[in-house]
Amino acid sequence: MLEKTYRPAEVEAKFYTAWEQSGAFACDTASARTPYTIMMPPPNVTGSLHMGHALTFTLQDILIRFMRMKGRDTLWQPGTDHAGIATQMVVERQLGEKGIVPDRGQPAGANQTLIGRDDFVAKVWEWKAESGNTITRQLRRLGASPDWARERFTLDEGLSDAVRKVFVRLHRDGLIYRDQRLVNWDTKLQTAVSDLEVQPVEVKGHLWHFKYPVEGAEKTYITIATTRPETMLGDTAVAVHPDDERYAALVGRHVVLPIVGRRIPIIADSYADPETGTGAVKITPAHDFNDFEVGRRHGLEAINILDSRGRLNDSVPEDWRGLDRFIARDKVVAELEAAGLLVAVEDHLHAVPHGDRSGTVLEPWLTDQWYVDAKTLTKPAIEAVETGKTRFVPKHWENTYFEWMRNIQPWCISRQLWWGHQIPAWYGPDNEVFVAESEAEAAALAAAHYGKPVDLRRDPDVLDTWFSSALW
Repeated sequence: MLEKTYRPAEVEAKFYTAWEQSGAFACDTASARTPYTIMMPPPNVTGSLHMGHALTFTLQDILIRFMRMKGRDTLWQPGTDHAGIATQMVVERQLGEKGIVPDRGQPAGANQTLIGRDDFVAKVWEWKAESGNTITRQLRRLGASPDWARERFTLDEGLSDAVRKVFVRLHRDGLIYRDQRLVNWDTKLQTAVSDLEVQPVEVKGHLWHFKYPVEGAEKTYITIATTRPETMLGDTAVAVHPDDERYAALVGRHVVLPIVGRRIPIIADSYADPETGTGAVKITPAHDFNDFEVGRRHGLEAINILDSRGRLNDSVPEDWRGLDRFIARDKVVAELEAAGLLVAVEDHLHAVPHGDRSGTVLEPWLTDQWYVDAKTLTKPAIEAVETGKTRFVPKHWENTYFEWMRNIQPWCISRQLWWGHQIPAWYGPDNEVFVAESEAEAAALAAAHYGKPVDLRRDPDVLDTWFSSALW
């Protein structure tokens, strides 16, 4: 008898289970039929589906079902992403509630127990086994029809082998390298984060105007404006525009950096905008992305004044060391005001980068990381559009594409986490790096280099999750 009320939770679950168990969603690799394949963009194992997932998967399911009905041998490949930062945060939070803290350089607090890397990773695998299947349950509830028997996880053995193999190959081709550059540093999570994980937040702050005394010229100053006074302790130049006549006579001379007493040059660079502020810009290559590029153009020293937790380090005068960056800000303002070098303070509404997961203010921080030479990798992609091999519809989106691709920066692919694909690189006693698919292979390379077996230490960092997701 037909039920009076339709109960979708019961009816749909019953039919879906029957479809899946019958093999209705499975591909047949032995079939002679023409194949049709879609790789499911792997959602994060930590989360739940959102509306964007529902839209994407609905459209993919429509295509798969349509091609299946047309007699094609269809494969909709399901999988989930290990989600390095998100997963580590979830498990760290759960362990923290039990007084267990990952031993990542910080001292244990009262009633806390430190846990090492191997034990922590084991805890994450336990969590995944218990709680990591929410998304696949939701996909089934939506009625999606991937080939579930082929479900994969980005940390599966085969996929991990592929990640190591590609990393090694790209490194040997010169497309992956280690460099010291600025990154978006999260002082709470203790890792570099991607530009896509940066959330600009409008903040009511201030713009402080300070006078820097010109060396050898009594009562002569050059005035700069900054929203981050604490970074002046790492200044290595003052820049003015080459065509700004107000400062033409000062280019090539030096100022004496207040508080620190360091002698720094006045340089001419088009980055300085004569129409903005005073037209003179303090240059701190280790703590500002634009300043970093100016520093490279002029060969300036990059002085990192902060540690990983946002405290002043040993590169500043002794009585400043250990101060939190925001406490140091207030102290800099107070000292320069007392010295008669504070010219003005303006209210200033500006965007401050925050970590989208931690909510903390991110710091441009100079550190050694692994990078992909994205500029080289974009060349065939640019050429494909230029020659018409790939077309944009509407065509005007080509301009946006070219703007992005031609100005692309090196891709930072290392993260200071424990959960993920550990970078396949080992260091010798003199920090010579050996990149290999296994420790045994790295040991053989090192023995050939040094002429004898040596002790190696593995790079502790893991790869950005998107590195493995891109291979997927």
